[in-house]
Amino acid sequence: MATFPFPLSAKGLTLTRPVGLVLDELALAVPRGKVSVVIGPNASGKSTLLRCLARLLRPDEGEVLLEGAPVNLRKSKHVARQMAILPQNSTVPEYLRVFDLVARGRTPWQSPLSQWSVADALAVDRALALAGVEEYSLRPLSELSGGQRQRAFIAMILAQDAPILLLDEPTTFLDLPHQIELLELVRKLNRESGKTVVMVLHDINLAARFADHVFALRGGKVHREGTPGDVVTEATMREIFALDCLVIPDPLHGCPHVIPR
Repeated sequence: MATFPFPLSAKGLTLTRPVGLVLDELALAVPRGKVSVVIGPNASGKSTLLRCLARLLRPDEGEVLLEGAPVNLRKSKHVARQMAILPQNSTVPEYLRVFDLVARGRTPWQSPLSQWSVADALAVDRALALAGVEEYSLRPLSELSGGQRQRAFIAMILAQDAPILLLDEPTTFLDLPHQIELLELVRKLNRESGKTVVMVLHDINLAARFADHVFALRGGKVHREGTPGDVVTEATMREIFALDCLVIPDPLHGCPHVIPR
């Protein structure tokens, strides 16, 4: 049974870079077992926020709480067993086979005395099947399409077997059919495995379609949050993106759909 209502939260996150203030006393609480999507204009702090949540960046002020405890006080292996992140640009050797890439996800569960186990093998096989990449598991990454590569990286973080997944613009460089395919996979993983997902998306209509909860950032703060219906409104689009638009119900899915004027 979950002890804390929010598995991941942040309060007072402030981070300054040479370009200026990126996060400005940002606070949020991620709903457990939901797909949360972070939206916002360029330079609003979306990717920086995700990297702070994953402990890849340390804020100047404020803190991130993982299951109610400061994440910076947790051991790295413990954090890696609780959170898995897929950054924007995942670079690995092109000759690496899909199976070997996915096996890297088991690193947090291994030790110098136990580097591969039956549990590791089962986790990798399960991740390959869930991500739909088992048929080309022995092929090198260099032979895969963009969509197949993204599925392989998704399989790697699934093999990590963490209850929280952080995905930074996972649809980048994918055409629309592959974007839909990948986001349907993410939603399936959430629905069937109960994983808490936080991802950054640029496409507002895809965010509205696949999110349970939306965080809209502006100027390094959470400007508005709630269900897609609460957040993806004409007023919010003007406030966040300075976009004059019409928001109508999607005729197929019922979610908000943004039409720029």
